[in-house]
Parts: sequence; C-alpha cells; structure tokens
Amino acid sequence: MPLKKLIAAAFGALALLGVVSAVQAQDKPIKIALIASKTGPSEAYARDTERGLRLGLEYLTQGSMTVLGRKIEVIVKDDQMKPELSKAMLTEALSDDKADIAVGTSWSGGALSMAPVAEEYKKVLMVEPAIADSLTGSAWNRYLFRASRNSFQDALASAAGLKEGDNLAFLAPDYVYGRDGVKAFKDAMAATQSKAKILHEEFIPLSTTDFTAPMQRIFDGMKNATGRKYLVVIWGAPNPIRKISELNPGRYGIEFLSIGGANLENTKPWKGLDVTGGTFYYYGFPKNPMNDWLVTEHQKRFKMPPDLFTAGGFVTASAIIAGLKKAGSADSEKLIAAMEGMEFDTPKGKMTFRKEDHQAMQAQYQFKMKKAPASEWDLLELVREIPASEMPVPITVKH
Repeated sequence: MPLKKLIAAAFGALALLGVVSAVQAQDKPIKIALIASKTGPSEAYARDTERGLRLGLEYLTQGSMTVLGRKIEVIVKDDQMKPELSKAMLTEALSDDKADIAVGTSWSGGALSMAPVAEEYKKVLMVEPAIADSLTGSAWNRYLFRASRNSFQDALASAAGLKEGDNLAFLAPDYVYGRDGVKAFKDAMAATQSKAKILHEEFIPLSTTDFTAPMQRIFDGMKNATGRKYLVVIWGAPNPIRKISELNPGRYGIEFLSIGGANLENTKPWKGLDVTGGTFYYYGFPKNPMNDWLVTEHQKRFKMPPDLFTAGGFVTASAIIAGLKKAGSADSEKLIAAMEGMEFDTPKGKMTFRKEDHQAMQAQYQFKMKKAPASEWDLLELVREIPASEMPVPITVKH
C-alpha cells in the first residue's frame, strides 16, 4: 500500500477509535459517592442527607436520573463516624468504584480526614453536612466545595440578635466541630461589632450524658451577671438542650441560644423552652417552587417535613447538577472551572460559590421557638431572613 494511503488509514483508525471512546464514555454512568455516618450518633444526619441528595437528583433530572445523556449512579458508604473509615471509604470510592464526584461526610472530623484524599485523587468532594470552618480555611484544597453552610455562617445568624448588655456562656463538645463553632461565634461577634460579653466557656467530651458538673460551672460564672443571659449550645446529635433544661437554668435567668439550629427530631423536645438562634433551613421558611416540591414529596414519602440535613443533601445535588450541566462533563478540572463563581438554584433560593474558597454564599434564618405550635412539626417562628449580602464571611484560604 502506498505511504499516503497507509497514513490516511492510520488517521482514519485513530479517528474511529476516538469516536468509539467518546461513545463508550457517554455509556458510562456518572458515579456520585456519598460517604455518610450511617452507624453511630450521626445516623439521622446521614439518613436525611441521603434522602435529600436522592430527592434533589430526582427533581433536577425530572425523574430520569440522567444528566448529559448519562445515568447517575449513587454509591453510599458508611464511615461509622470514625475518621480512619471516612478516609478509607473515600479512597475506596475513588480508586475501586471510580466515582466521579464524592459527597460527605456527616461530621467535621471525618471530612477533615477526607480532604487530602480528594486532592490526591484529583476529584471534587462536596463537603456535606460537615460545617467546620477549617474545611474552607486551613484544611482547604481546590477540590473541596461546600454548598451547605459553614460554622461562621451559622454563628452570624445566631449572633445577629445580640444586644449590648447581653451575657454569654458556651457549651460545646471538645473536638474540631465544637472548638471551630465557638471560634466562629466569637469571630461573628467581632464582625457584627457585638458588645455582648462572654463570661464562660465549657468544652466537654461529645460522649457526655450527665451535664450537672459543667452546668454548675456555667451557673457559677453567670448567676451574678446583669442583663440578659444566654447559654450558647454548639452540639450535634443528640442535642442536649432539653436535658440541660432539667437542671433549671431559668432560676438564674439563663435562656438558650442555638447556633445552627438542630434537626427536627432534636428540636421537637424544645417545645415550651425559651430557645432562639440561627438556622440554615426550616421547611416553613423559604417560599419557592423547589422548596414546595421538597416539602410536599418528603411529607408524602416519609410522613414528616424535610429536615435541615435533608435540605443540605438537596442543595448539594443542586450544585452538582448545575456544575455538570455548565461544565458539559464530569471531568474534575472542567467542573472546578464551571463551579467557581457559579450561581445555582436551591430550596433556599439562589446560592453562589465563592471563587476563592468554594464556600456557597447564602441566606440564613433567625428563629425562635413557637409558644403555641399548631401541629407536631410546627416548631419555629421566623424572626428574620438574613440575606447573603449581610453575612460578612471572611476568606481564610491561603492560595
């Protein structure tokens, strides 16, 4: 065969191989790995995150579970709230299962152990629902995105109602979530130029079930103060506010201030208590078609309204689908380029990923417990929606 024909045949074969490869790529599902703490104290958070993620993917693909002409496959792994397992499960998902995008995990300690794995495998990790500021700060890398809120956003929403003359004490678990939460609250007070006073801080083991001793120290530190007194409880599950109320902080005029709110099952026992604070989501607050669908469908399928962790899963699905459509691909570099600065719709309204640290900028809500709830899940009263423009979230990433 003449040389020209051989070269033409070779180029033709290469072109055909490229077409075949492209077709094969289109046939492969887009794999989303969810790492969640389905075993342990964060079990409800993991359950609700998965529900929200699946509902979000369903809604945003009109029930087809298809995007870019490819099926979406969700792989779920249980890290049992153990950091070594969080890391191992993500490694397994990216290396063995060939996941394109990962989501997780249910607690900040696990998410921190997962961050270097995302960087090693060069795959996007959507941090959800872990909220430690360090995940979009000192521990950040360019593969991390967070569509949900961080500790500082929670703190800003809770601190927004403080006035001069108010007094605070903190109760938090002695690990990254609790310490980041207290630091975030202090930073939020500084950012809002709050003149409230901090009188006491208690960091205790997450496994604590008897709060008598730490609360006595808080009582001793606050009982002689003048002005309003708030106990700022920064905790996960199970939330201890009802248990602490049995120690009668009201005799010293102490009210509860919740940072980040709590899931519905943990909020329900607060009925009758003076609890105020800020929250990422409550099903009755946002007014838009996406949230209407979420509330209706969740009620229909699970016989209760969606929780803030359900909303977090849905918000994360919103970011993923919007990113895939904008990028036109599940390739990590194309996704990062598409999602930096991206605006996307969620059950809370529009959010925007900040280019510098990939934190979603969003509204938060100030709430107080309803005095006379009309039904089982009619729990919170909206005090004010705080727009993203009023949330001075600092950029702490060093590029």
